[in-house]
This record gives sequence, C-alpha cells and structure tokens, in this order.
Amino acid sequence: MSGKLQPGSRQIFLGGLAIAVAGAVLFSAKAIVAKLIYRYQVDAVLLITFRMLFALPLFAAVALWKARSEAPLSNQDRMRIVVLGLIGYYLSSFLDFLGLQYISAGLERLILFLTPSFVLLMSFLFYRRRVSWMEWAALLISYLGTVLVFLHDVRLGGSNVGLGSALVLGAAISYALYLMLSGELVSRVGAMRLVAYAMCVSCAACIVQFLLLRPWPILLQQPAAVYGLSVVNAMFCTVLPVFLTMVAVARIGPATAAQAGMVGPVSTLFLGALILAEPITAIQLTGTGLVLAGIYLISKKKS
Repeated sequence: MSGKLQPGSRQIFLGGLAIAVAGAVLFSAKAIVAKLIYRYQVDAVLLITFRMLFALPLFAAVALWKARSEAPLSNQDRMRIVVLGLIGYYLSSFLDFLGLQYISAGLERLILFLTPSFVLLMSFLFYRRRVSWMEWAALLISYLGTVLVFLHDVRLGGSNVGLGSALVLGAAISYALYLMLSGELVSRVGAMRLVAYAMCVSCAACIVQFLLLRPWPILLQQPAAVYGLSVVNAMFCTVLPVFLTMVAVARIGPATAAQAGMVGPVSTLFLGALILAEPITAIQLTGTGLVLAGIYLISKKKS
C-alpha cells in the first residue's frame, strides 16, 4: 500500500499542521507580550494575575460544559486535577514569568523547549525506562545548545541571567512533572476536560496569590496598555493556542503536533528581534539549531 496521502487526507493533514504551527507560534509569543508588559513596571505577580483573570471565563465555560455533559469525576481524580493544576499551570507559569524579568525571550523559549528531555530523564529516573544511546546523544545536543546561548547571554546581560535561567528551568521541570503525572488521567478524563479543569485551578491559585501578596486596588490602577496586552496574553497566547493544539492533535496526532511545535523557539527568536529589538547572533542561531536537532531526535524515537 502506498504511503502517500490521498488528496482529501493530505488537505486535512496540511490543515492540522498549519493549526499546530499557529498554536506553537502563539504560545511562544507569550514571552514577547510579557516583555512588553514589564515595560510598565508590572511585576510577575500582577502579570500572571491579569493573564489568568482574563482567561478564566473561557476555561470556566468549557469546564462547566464538560461537567454537565460527561460523567462526574471521582474524588481521587478531582484531587489529582487540583495537584496538576497547581504544578503544571500555576507554578510553571509563575516561575516562567519571574524568569522573563531577567533573560531574553529567545533564551526563555530555548530552556522551556527542553521540557521533553526532562520528561525523558524523569522516565529514566523514576520509572526505569530504558534510554537509548541516540536519546542520550539528543539530550547532550539539546543541553549543549542551551548552554551556548546561556553563556552568550551571560556575557551580554550580566549576573541576573543566571537567576532568570534558573527560574525558567524550574518552570520547565515543573511542566515536565505535570506531563508525567497527567498521562494516565488524560486517557481517563479527556484532554480538553483535564486542561479546562486544571486551568481553572491555576487561575484560582493565581488570584489567591495576588490577594495575599498585593493590595487589590492596583488591579484598577494600571495603564490602558497593560490591560490590552494582558487580554492579548490571555486570549491569543493562552486560551487560543491550548485549543488549537488540541484540534491539531486530533487531526494529525500528538507526535506530529509536537514536531510542529519545534517552530516555537525560532519564532520567538525572530519575534524578539522584530518587536523587542533583541539581537540575533550566530551563537544564538547555532544554539537554537542544536536544541531543535536534539528535540527532533527525541521526537523521532518510537514509543
């Protein structure tokens, strides 16, 4: 049988691929939007609060729809979703936005893109999963690329680059842990339901954090640009890419959708240059290429 796609199937595949690429670019753009918001003396606590406040109505609507149309969850699954929401979308996002105060958007995206390699390492450490020599080589290539860009940014950006990189690294590890723990739950609960519920938990955690750490009136005292950029961050860099990625996975499968997501670091690099005037150097391009090559090798490994 020929491996070629039929005309109708090819059209569906290309459409799914385009949706996956769009989702990856939009999700990666959150680093650019965050950098723009930070120009207005907004801190990470306020930034993530605005993001979640504006995203909450849509995720709550999906969660309510799923709760009414599907069987109720067990108490155990509810507790798991609470933990996943706190780890994957609250802690990871907060550490990411904290780190973005100190490092370039391009370096942030490269570090976050190491998440699949952390999943692989956790599988090896906690589940004794066998890791092939090609996968070890892929990890080495990815980390080498990130270290290359990190050293480049340290030379240009100063000592705070180390702090920012450590925070974003924590975000990547946190999200990798979320992916590891959510595997069984996704198959039982469903991806859309899990994401909607977990995001609602994360939104609630961010709002509670804000009320504990900041006086609530400052929510009403920001420049118009902060509100506008926060809406963009919530709608176009959070809600829309989440659902675009789910549509893409349904059309072309998780492996192909994940490979399409490799456009993320490249798009962030060039968007950072275009919008934030961040320089693009040969070292950055080399490091980005190494990270992409390493993650591509990991993605090609058959489960």
